Amino acid sequence: MLDGRSLVKRTAGLRLWLSAGWLTALVIGAVFAPWIAPQDPLMQDLFTSRLPPFWMDGAEPGYWLGTDSLGRDVLSRILYGGRVALIVALIAGTATALIGATLGLIAGYYRGWTDMVISRLVDIWMAFPPVLFAILLIAVMGTGLTSVVVAIIVIDWTRFARVVRAEAMAQGAMDYVASAQVAGRGRMSTLLTEILPNVLSTIIVLLTLEMGIAVIVEAILSFVNLSVSTDDPTWGGMIAEGRLSIHQAWWVLVFPLVALFLTVLSFSQLGEGLKDRFDPVLN
Repeated sequence: MLDGRSLVKRTAGLRLWLSAGWLTALVIGAVFAPWIAPQDPLMQDLFTSRLPPFWMDGAEPGYWLGTDSLGRDVLSRILYGGRVALIVALIAGTATALIGATLGLIAGYYRGWTDMVISRLVDIWMAFPPVLFAILLIAVMGTGLTSVVVAIIVIDWTRFARVVRAEAMAQGAMDYVASAQVAGRGRMSTLLTEILPNVLSTIIVLLTLEMGIAVIVEAILSFVNLSVSTDDPTWGGMIAEGRLSIHQAWWVLVFPLVALFLTVLSFSQLGEGLKDRFDPVLN
């Protein structure tokens, strides 16, 4: 019979495998989309509009998940839309982690006026509604993938700064930090060699969660036509189009929605699994 700790470990391992499996399949599909996609995602053919998925009556070979109102292949557009989602998740998530974690480490370890300035900046930044702030930024900068990435970085770095600051303060009070200082190490050296390795697991968990948030934000912005060009396939754009024809072609809405849900869930569960795996109480 499994005890509580063994059950948690097995559950964490299962979450890691399932989430990593979906994300790996998504990465493979996005990277090799030009060779995997059965059709050109931008090719329109009104004679093949609203074809159903392969298991329904009226389906045609080569259109596995059906077509939209313009005859574009849904599967091909999902694969190419995954490219946009992963690019935003990787670039925006990594940049957000670097900026927020750096400021959080500095504030939590150096404290004093440095902590006060960074903490007040975080409080002011978090007073703005994030989605509305992102829409305002893109309205000023213009639409495009770069604008989406910049908007996510600008609104989300505070999440890392707050959590990492608290972790750095807790680690800074430990005896090993005092021992390093007594041994003659400088403050920056202590921060990089002693505190950073001990908060790295927290940063990694936050990074996976942030990637899921970045995918959601990109989908919201593309849903309202504030992301990449409307001609380029995005999951949010497909969902926006699919809701207009939900009664005639439900698959145009459902399949990109499922891809978005599984991707965000996988990033979230990957973060939770890594958290359980790195938790010293459970290991």
